[in-house]
Amino acid sequence: MVRKEIENLLNVALKKLGINGKALVSFSSLPELCDYQSNSIFSLAKQNGKNPIELANQILNNLDHSLYFNFEVAKPAFINIKLTQEGYNHFAQILFEDSRCGVAKISNQKVLLDYGGANVAKALHVGHLRSPIIGEALKRLYSFLGEQVISDVHLGDWGLQMGLTELQLYQDGKLDYYFTGDGEEPVLTLEMLNTAYPKASARKNEDENFKKMADEWTLKIQNKEQPYFKIYQKIREVSVKEIKKHYSELGAEFDLWLGESDADEYIDKALDIIDKKGLSYISDGAVVVDVAEEGENIPIPKKSPDEIQRYKNPMPPAILKKYNGGVLYATTDIATILMRNTEIKGLNRIEYIVDARQKNHFIQVFRVCKKAGISPKDQVLLHIGYGTMNGSDGKPFKTRSGDTIKLEDIIQMLIDKASEKLKSNGVQFDRKLALQIGVAAMKFGDLSNNVGKDYVFDLDKFLSFEGKTGPYLQYTVCRINSILNKTTDKGGKIDIECEEEQQIIKNILKLNSSYEIAYKEKSLNSLCLATYDLAASFSTFYNNHKILTEKDSNKRNSYISLLKLVKKALTQALSTLAIDVPEKM
Repeated sequence: MVRKEIENLLNVALKKLGINGKALVSFSSLPELCDYQSNSIFSLAKQNGKNPIELANQILNNLDHSLYFNFEVAKPAFINIKLTQEGYNHFAQILFEDSRCGVAKISNQKVLLDYGGANVAKALHVGHLRSPIIGEALKRLYSFLGEQVISDVHLGDWGLQMGLTELQLYQDGKLDYYFTGDGEEPVLTLEMLNTAYPKASARKNEDENFKKMADEWTLKIQNKEQPYFKIYQKIREVSVKEIKKHYSELGAEFDLWLGESDADEYIDKALDIIDKKGLSYISDGAVVVDVAEEGENIPIPKKSPDEIQRYKNPMPPAILKKYNGGVLYATTDIATILMRNTEIKGLNRIEYIVDARQKNHFIQVFRVCKKAGISPKDQVLLHIGYGTMNGSDGKPFKTRSGDTIKLEDIIQMLIDKASEKLKSNGVQFDRKLALQIGVAAMKFGDLSNNVGKDYVFDLDKFLSFEGKTGPYLQYTVCRINSILNKTTDKGGKIDIECEEEQQIIKNILKLNSSYEIAYKEKSLNSLCLATYDLAASFSTFYNNHKILTEKDSNKRNSYISLLKLVKKALTQALSTLAIDVPEKM
């Protein structure tokens, strides 16, 4: 809002001077000198054959008068801008009166977000955390900035794990009823699935015959043969119920609860489209499509920064059908894109929030879809790959025995740790409050890192009520609530007088800019940092000023309005990050 107003003033002056080009403005890198700065004069002078310092002064001499800004030229040719007293008051009042605290909508595209991606028949574990955390925040960010967003959990429910689980249950004597009709239909439980799948998964690596049988069993499920398909539906029902419970506790909400199986009817259609385009061929009995591009080499990850960069063979072909006719993840993902573009009209983007290690898979899928015309030319297909969540040893977060930690255990750990913190503050056990605080700690700890980077999961650090943490931000809002609940003053016109108040307004303006940065970078870390900076500047103001006991009623009501503005800006940002704010802590 402010930056664009400054740019408009500068560009009007440039037009008066007959200068081609636009001046850009950014927040100052030296806030002790000014609030904003323009570094565009050098390039503008070069383009127009002018001396930079002379051009900067000419621009200032041709500026329209403004009550809200002071401009000055700094060598070698910077234009520094400070908000005036009138400027702070003017923009503070606009922010206060605006329902969105001055955050503009920037896009009206239609987007499908694919995140969550839990596998049916498998217990959710720590590896399933980042996708719903990042995906939910991006969904809310996109929606807040004006886009029409459709979220799909895209369950993994059509792969080998289904055949493995069923076959193991069958061999354990749990499914006799479905094949003989004798006795009563068994009740399939989550505990049975959590036992059967790990057992079967281990067996397939040691017993080639068992692996082959599981492949055949999977194919029967995919062909909807009975009773295999009926058993599959029972397993899916039990598993999805548990998945919904855990995602709900994490605050992840989905418009669509579809899975790979829902795209089954589109598989033959997709394969037919690909075949008619002359893209597919048979290799060792499998149906494949070449996706490597000319001159392409795939870099091998370096073990150290000093190691020479080496390359492996170009992108291998995408396998769409196995030798036995079974389909793979690539096939169902391609069919899913066809289904989405058939059933949901006008999708500008389809984005996948999936582990960065799946990069090559998505390159293959996207290239096949573009080559076959399954995805329109102007549609963006994007894989937002996230790094791993590591323990203090820098390795993927696991139990001391080396086992992968289940998601339900992580959630319980969050509740227990948050309860300890609350107890030390004299608060009795409250599961809902502990869950809110624990989940906020984990989410902020995750989202404050760049999405593509690995990070260390340090729950003790994340749960601190001080510093750059989710609980600190929640506590800041609760502190403001406590102050507002103690007064009958409704607030009045905001009058920014001191440096602490000025810093609050500047940090709200920076917070507003961070939404667009997060949108462009597809990462929430800039929004997290800006939210913390605002909370920290409020705390400085709170510690240095008596609010409720201020004797000057105009000043007191100005403070109250400022508090309401800070609360609205913080709550808006936390809501975008999918972090709940308790009424009190």
